[in-house]
Amino acid sequence: MTSAPTDPMLDRLIDGRYQVVSRIARGGMATVYVANDLRLDRRVAIKIMHGHLADDEAFRERFVQEARSAARLAHPNVVSVFDQGQDDEMAFMVMEYLPGMTLRDLLKDYGRLTTEQTLDIMEAVLGGLAAAHKAGIVHRDVKPENVLLADDGRIKIGDFGLARAASANTATGQALLGTIAYLSPELLTRGVADARSDIYASGIMMYEMLVGEQPYKGEQPMQIAFQHANDTVPAPSFAHPSVPPEVDAIVIWATSRNPDDRPHDARVMLDVLLEAETTATASIAATAAMLRTSVLPPLGAAGRPGGFAGDPAAAAYDTAYGEVETEVLRGARVAAAPAKASAAVAAPLVSPGVLDETTAHASVMPPPVKPSARPRDPVNALADRTKRRRKRGWWILALVLVLVAAGGGAGWYFSAGPGGQVTVPTVAVGSAPADAVVAVTALGLTTTDATANSPTVPVGAVIGTDPSGGSSVLNGSSVAIITSIGPAQLPVPPLVGLSEAAATQAATDAHFTVATPSQTQFSSSVDKGNVIAALGTDGNPLGPTYADQQPVTFVVSLGGIPAVDGMSADAANAALVAVGLVSTVGSTDYNDTVAAGAVISHEVPADPVHTGATITLHVSNGPEPTVPDVTGQSWSKAKAALQAAGFTLAYNQLADLAPDAFSVRATDPVAGTRQPGGTKVTVSFSGF
Repeated sequence: MTSAPTDPMLDRLIDGRYQVVSRIARGGMATVYVANDLRLDRRVAIKIMHGHLADDEAFRERFVQEARSAARLAHPNVVSVFDQGQDDEMAFMVMEYLPGMTLRDLLKDYGRLTTEQTLDIMEAVLGGLAAAHKAGIVHRDVKPENVLLADDGRIKIGDFGLARAASANTATGQALLGTIAYLSPELLTRGVADARSDIYASGIMMYEMLVGEQPYKGEQPMQIAFQHANDTVPAPSFAHPSVPPEVDAIVIWATSRNPDDRPHDARVMLDVLLEAETTATASIAATAAMLRTSVLPPLGAAGRPGGFAGDPAAAAYDTAYGEVETEVLRGARVAAAPAKASAAVAAPLVSPGVLDETTAHASVMPPPVKPSARPRDPVNALADRTKRRRKRGWWILALVLVLVAAGGGAGWYFSAGPGGQVTVPTVAVGSAPADAVVAVTALGLTTTDATANSPTVPVGAVIGTDPSGGSSVLNGSSVAIITSIGPAQLPVPPLVGLSEAAATQAATDAHFTVATPSQTQFSSSVDKGNVIAALGTDGNPLGPTYADQQPVTFVVSLGGIPAVDGMSADAANAALVAVGLVSTVGSTDYNDTVAAGAVISHEVPADPVHTGATITLHVSNGPEPTVPDVTGQSWSKAKAALQAAGFTLAYNQLADLAPDAFSVRATDPVAGTRQPGGTKVTVSFSGF
């Protein structure tokens, strides 16, 4: 016995951050997994594009478009998108994780929903769509599979994979990727989608919740499409009389074949739905309260008025009420003309009980219908049936002819007619918009102008088209020529004060590039290895925003300049050279506190100080010298002692003629005083 193959994605670490836990669902374009966000310690849903679609530019573009469309919306009824990126050849998107079920699962379990449940779900769906329409986004794939019902009661709409900007309202061939059962008539016939197309799909979904099935059925998609384009969606009350007229009106309004007859966006429909919800809820509650004490004929064993099966009163009830009761069950909402009930069923009794929604709306039992007084002739009845059968044959023949004509018309429409398709040409990225217009219009298509941010395509040059080159679109469709308006301005995260490695990671995560090598400078206020400043391409520090994927240059601290004061001149020089600086001796001064040969102070050039800068050292000569006591000494000895102490002499020139003939009587400054080196000392001699 062999075990089932394991999903290779399980336990895989994506982008160094998301640890895959289990698989949730698999669709035509991607598989959704539950994953743990290791960086923020939270549970997320991660959507990974199928590997065989990775080489298809159209699929990759649609995948990225879904992330961008949903990320632009911040609404409690829209599934949040946290991240999007590429890991090797695998494109992924990280979304909010909502444990629960889809509306499709709920309909499979319960068949149909009550009016109150339907209105609650539609209120949330229209709230999310209203936010999308306000942001200029058309969902284009509204259906029960894309409505998520969380375990905690939250209701959200997701899967913006077919979303497009409302300004580019030509849906083209890609729009037909939506489920055929929910596509609006204008999408099927003209390929045009705007907010009103989402309204139509919402109305179809609302009908399905109220009735338990879609309004149109067919063995082939073409049959369903034909009904959408040519038929009118019936009121839900035709199938279930319990649906209030206010809710009927909303469904009919939303599913009008003419888009101009529908609400122009989800906000308008939501406002009317909220009013209808209040009215319908109050009406149902009031009617149910009244019928709990209504006067009704007593029910017998046969389920009819009377005490038991076979009772004459029950038979009279069957005769009088049978036809009207059948009409009520079929959804007739207008009571028959007033008439008197037979005496057999007129005896009233109070019949309390629990009433369901259907009973609450069928608040008044229609009056009995008077039975025919004369039986019909069997011969005449047989003749009538033969005539009806012959007429029915002609109707069947006419219907077959209509269907054949419709099939032929549909074949022409979807081939040579407006429903036929043509391939959008691929235009060169960076080419002139005029060249792109020529290439597109040569195939009979029309063009519109659109813009988008691009970090690589010059401003005014062509980025691409929407739909992209190679896509199939309807004949005569409009193709948007997308030109660049330069890179998008993105928020700049905090970078100053981080280590160079942490700042590099933060800048990369913010979609900027980091220039290498970094600049360096000495700083006493920023630790060594940390970022002092982050500079843009103009050399100035970054502001609150910066262009997408543009280079950022870091200025990194080398630490403070070494403290060399008090060191010997040689030791100070060695310390400065070790950090890439140069030293020079500027001056030597006497200092009472700094030993001779040691650095008194140093000078640095103006900030910032970079590697290779020159630091000027001021060196000490030690304390100031003391005037020696040379009193009584001969001039020759006194002269030598004073000069040795670092002083200069002012003396009588006559003493030099006989240096040993005279003795020193006094000095000025006097002996024992400290004077700066080089001070002039005047000597007085005895005998003068």
